[in-house]
Amino acid sequence: MHEDRLLLGPGPSEPYPEAMEALTRPVLGHLDPEYLAVIREIRERLQQVFRTTNELTLPVSGTGSSGMEACFASLLEVGDTIIVGVNGYFGERLCEVARRGGAEVVRVEAPWGTPIDPADLVAAQQANPHAAVLAVVAAETSTGVRNDIAPIGEALSQTDTLLLVDAVTALGGTQLEIDAWKVDASYSASQKCLGAPPGLAPVTMGPRAVARMKARKTPVRSFYLDLGLLHEYFLASPPTYHHTASSTLAYSLNAGLGRLLEEGVEQVWARHERIGRMLQSALPELGFGLIAPDSHRLPQLTATTLPDGLDEGSLRKRLLGEYGIEVGGGLGAFAGRAWRIGMMGHAATERSVVTLTGAVRELLA
Repeated sequence: MHEDRLLLGPGPSEPYPEAMEALTRPVLGHLDPEYLAVIREIRERLQQVFRTTNELTLPVSGTGSSGMEACFASLLEVGDTIIVGVNGYFGERLCEVARRGGAEVVRVEAPWGTPIDPADLVAAQQANPHAAVLAVVAAETSTGVRNDIAPIGEALSQTDTLLLVDAVTALGGTQLEIDAWKVDASYSASQKCLGAPPGLAPVTMGPRAVARMKARKTPVRSFYLDLGLLHEYFLASPPTYHHTASSTLAYSLNAGLGRLLEEGVEQVWARHERIGRMLQSALPELGFGLIAPDSHRLPQLTATTLPDGLDEGSLRKRLLGEYGIEVGGGLGAFAGRAWRIGMMGHAATERSVVTLTGAVRELLA
């Protein structure tokens, strides 16, 4: 077995060395003033990466899905209408989480592998002006497609419908402007472009979303994921005990964010762009196809079809077994015929591209 893995799948990605080193710091109690000071520093750093001044910005315990559930549980009540953009697996998951929470789901669809037209989402809101939330995935991890967010926020800001953005693969990888794009709430994950291990879900909520949460007629249906209670725990003075959060994971995320900010948010976007394009120019030379259209192709996550006649599962297994390189298989419509390759965080380097393409070239020979 390879002791070292090169993580080039859809996540987790290679963590920054600083994020791994931080895991060895002594464990602190969940109400220790030092731990709560780290959480406040994480908030300031996340505000810079999310490009927001939102006071309610914090790391939820759990992976990206816990951030998704926290936003849905805190913003939706049973019977509310939610409009969801669906052009891949994670759009489908938004629908399922909302449905389980008792919401009425209005789907706005585009074929897997293509972007959603923002005008279609805005039109759906005009047809359902009572909708509480409109949710869309900024970076659809199942297909490598980037959805346009900016035009939606501008249109919704004149209505009572909140804009919720899934930024799990977007945050720290491609441009995301929470305040400038008038996004009301967003969530992400520690293990993708932020370069930390899995276990925390950064969430940010703007004034309209906080006001909606405070005006609820019923309590948030999840105690653990109630963003109002989490805000009082992490950021109120004195803090109110809520759950035993992990100081270890907080140290690690804080270190990953520190490394990202030291490089510079826009510089990190540019690095992901450069490395993603480098990979995407190399793949067709090996006989691979690119699923997303060039205009809406994510640099940090590339969905690629394999040359005809190749079994993706066995090739992927050999890549892991013989070279210690992990890539992801296709989901949904692309299961069995595509790979998802992540060049995220610490792995977004020329070396990753050269190592992967060299190994694939040898396997194909």
